[in-house]
Amino acid sequence: MEAVQYEIAAYDIRHPFPVAPESSRVSPKDGMTQIYIPAGEFMMGNGNDQSADNPQHHIYLYPYWMDKLEVTNAMYAKCLEAGACTHPALYDSYFRNWVYRDYPVVYVNWYQADQYCRWAGRTLPTEAQWEKAARGTDGRRYPWGNQPPNPRLVNFNMSLIGEPVPVFRYPLGASPYGVLNMAGNVREWIADWYDENYYQSSPYANPAGPTTGTQRSLRSGSYAEDQQQISVYTRFKHLPDSAGLSRGFRCAENP
Repeated sequence: MEAVQYEIAAYDIRHPFPVAPESSRVSPKDGMTQIYIPAGEFMMGNGNDQSADNPQHHIYLYPYWMDKLEVTNAMYAKCLEAGACTHPALYDSYFRNWVYRDYPVVYVNWYQADQYCRWAGRTLPTEAQWEKAARGTDGRRYPWGNQPPNPRLVNFNMSLIGEPVPVFRYPLGASPYGVLNMAGNVREWIADWYDENYYQSSPYANPAGPTTGTQRSLRSGSYAEDQQQISVYTRFKHLPDSAGLSRGFRCAENP
């Protein structure tokens, strides 16, 4: 499958960015644009419901790089060609169809997502890394701010699309760092084991999640979720060997 080049539309100058993107680079392994997320503190969690599994709390993270896009079919194909990845479950009708080359790879389980990121020289992001890249440092509810979602900003249930869309869509819905589709489109596998009580007492600096568990965490929500479920602090969980149309991933990298 041929390599895919991406051209992201320029941001609207009226779109506020409390945290401006500092720098970006392109991974030589898969062509993914990576966005630099600087070190510092941010507000993690849901400030409206302290009984939730992600209560509001301060977290400090070291600097890291976050994939600007969800990993695409074309990118995943490079890992397959290198013999380092295994086929997605929905192989012939979606993954091998040239029309979907820029769409997020789906029907991959947690192990396949982890395998890809390691092949690319990266890792799956922690929940804290994912959330900071999605919301910046001002405690916003969505990547673009606190404005309720609409079909110009995100692919969610009210967009009435009913399936994933290309990963470079919705530039107006970008996070403060310029990361795309951190709400809606597909749920994204996370490195952490899921524990509903973990963020009641997680460490302040660089929390990496529980050491054991039975289910892995996911973030972002998908094309099928409502405005509450696509908020940046909403947590999802699945068995790590499960795969589905609404599940994809992106990678992170520590300096």
